[in-house]
Amino acid sequence: MKYGIAIFPSKKIQDEANSYRKRYDPHYALIPPHITLKESFQADDDSIHEIVTELRQIANQTNPFPLSIHKVSSFSPVTNTIYLKVEPVEELMHLNKRLHQGSKIPDTQTYAYIPHITIAQKLSDDEYSDVFGSLKMRDFNMEETVDRFQLLYQLENGSWTVYETFRFGKE
Repeated sequence: MKYGIAIFPSKKIQDEANSYRKRYDPHYALIPPHITLKESFQADDDSIHEIVTELRQIANQTNPFPLSIHKVSSFSPVTNTIYLKVEPVEELMHLNKRLHQGSKIPDTQTYAYIPHITIAQKLSDDEYSDVFGSLKMRDFNMEETVDRFQLLYQLENGSWTVYETFRFGKE
């Protein structure tokens, strides 16, 4: 089965992201707005239990941290993907690193980690230029504290659902 690890921000941030995703993200119906911590990976029923144990340990050793979003950015020219840029605070970057160094968790990192919430993807060049041009002039001042992450799994229809939630700090 295919799994992934992500942070779901507050409803306020999700609503803001969805105001763009409804129109510009073909994955809108498959998963709510999120910050990917670990790309998708394959695991069987036996290994997922070991992975859950390791994720619990990582969560217990992580303190809540600030999440700040102030602008949009893009992965252009590689792809026409536009995202809300999440400030790469030390705690978030350390959490990402720990999720790729676990003994049970498969290391599936393909690219350098750039924390973000996708709001538009698979746009034509003209549509990308229009949307990005208007959004990059806008200020986004969203801040909150993150205190958990989720292990997700992919259903047969391609959508993602939560397998388990891990709260930071000692439980």
